[in-house]
Amino acid sequence: YKLSVSPEMDIMEYCRKEWRGNTPTAKRMRKGYEAVAQKFASIRRIRGDNYCAFRATLFQALSQATQLPRWLQSEDFTMLPETLLSKYDWIKQWQLRQKPGRRMGEISDEIKEYLILLRKKWKNISEIKGPLEKQEACDKLFKNEEEEYSLYEALKFLMLNTAIELYNADKSGRRVPVFSWLLFARDTSSNPCQLMHNHLNHIGHSGGLEQVEMFLLAYALQYTIQVYRLYKYSTDEFITLYPNDPQEDWPVVTLITEDDRHYNIPVRMCQETML
Repeated sequence: YKLSVSPEMDIMEYCRKEWRGNTPTAKRMRKGYEAVAQKFASIRRIRGDNYCAFRATLFQALSQATQLPRWLQSEDFTMLPETLLSKYDWIKQWQLRQKPGRRMGEISDEIKEYLILLRKKWKNISEIKGPLEKQEACDKLFKNEEEEYSLYEALKFLMLNTAIELYNADKSGRRVPVFSWLLFARDTSSNPCQLMHNHLNHIGHSGGLEQVEMFLLAYALQYTIQVYRLYKYSTDEFITLYPNDPQEDWPVVTLITEDDRHYNIPVRMCQETML
């Protein structure tokens, strides 16, 4: 059995264990970790499958949630699968996690269940006042594999919905963020249908999130995802924000990556940083 989010460990201790040599890469990584350690005391390792960007982002969002985001409160939220399927027939080819014995045609109900679960978990955890109890509830949720992967399916579907909104906005001449052009400028995702077939359907199975999809995830959640990209230490991309022009009222979650493929999370802000 693998832990989805392992217990916290001192950041510099973790770094010394992982990066012992004297290669330029090891030196850069140590410098990067030292910079993160100015702000955070500990690190928690995230299980390394193709869902790690989802896992790290959602864990951080839930562990600091104090209220249900506005988009999760809306009446139409759980109707999304029906609404989208009634307009876009191709969504029937959405790749759900394989469960034996599933009949086709239940896709809308299934995704609706995932969205309801996301709302319920977010609401329950955001209502917990004590930080320790909140942390325990998050740890417990991320030990329940069935629920955890259902939440990632919900996130993927929200990304598809956001992509469709951005694509339609651009086609009708409204302003869209720059990443949206980049998303649909790829040969493999020139429209939302291709994005679903060639990218979203593969996330968690044969691939993780690409950089441009980190923007899409941030927009879908209406969160700013701040990432310490350790291999970019001493460049202006060392701390990257998704999106890079965040809305002021979006909460911020912080992740760490050594290679833009696998993400871990820093925890316990140092006291002086909080003041």
